[in-house]
Amino acid sequence: MSIQQQLLIEQRVTNESKSPFVAYLLAILLWGFGAHRLYLGRYMSGFLMLLLWGMGWLTAPILIGWLPIALVCIWATIDLFLIPAMIREDQAVLRQRLTAESFGAR
Repeated sequence: MSIQQQLLIEQRVTNESKSPFVAYLLAILLWGFGAHRLYLGRYMSGFLMLLLWGMGWLTAPILIGWLPIALVCIWATIDLFLIPAMIREDQAVLRQRLTAESFGAR
């Protein structure tokens, strides 16, 4: 693979990868809704986070809802540290796919 092809792949990875700013904005503003996970393509865990958050607030008046709310708050806090790794992982997968496509085009 030539240097020019590598540069084109890196440019596409940069252009097509998810924005850390948007991911953090979603994580901070929409906290327990899991929007940052949905944005980053982690659909199952994003919907699980949303489900736990919603069920927690629905059952909070009878006190059992505070446990899922606390769990989601801890999860969202940990996610603030995991967002860069999620983005790097997505970039690696995208880079691998683009490299395979460039070899397949020959």
